[in-house]
Amino acid sequence: MRSGNRIKHTFRLPPDISRQLAEFAIRKRATQASIVEAAIASFLSPDGSERMEAAVTRRLDRLTKQNERLEFQVEVTNEALALFVRFWLTANPPLPDTGLAAAQAQGRERYERFVEALARKMESGQRITEELRVD
Repeated sequence: MRSGNRIKHTFRLPPDISRQLAEFAIRKRATQASIVEAAIASFLSPDGSERMEAAVTRRLDRLTKQNERLEFQVEVTNEALALFVRFWLTANPPLPDTGLAAAQAQGRERYERFVEALARKMESGQRITEELRVD
């Protein structure tokens, strides 16, 4: 660090920060004063704020990309559901009252198989959105 005249400063640190500083100084074989001096110099340097801004910008870029992927997946889900509902409503005529109980029982059974198939698909790690990826 800098040599020459020094001005003494007295300040208090919370116990956990003080402990971390002491442990860090031991690990790095440096004085606590030199670590505090380097930390303050880094914090006050104009490059420090530029580095911080660059780090925040990179993080925001990653979050934007994640958000875009999430938007794509939600859009695929919404379109798939709408397509299924349209097809189902078009292809399935209303049931007569006499066949309603049997149709409901069959529907419950088919739903249970659907849930089991969905669970297997989710456990496999393969996603339909990967098949639909548009770059």
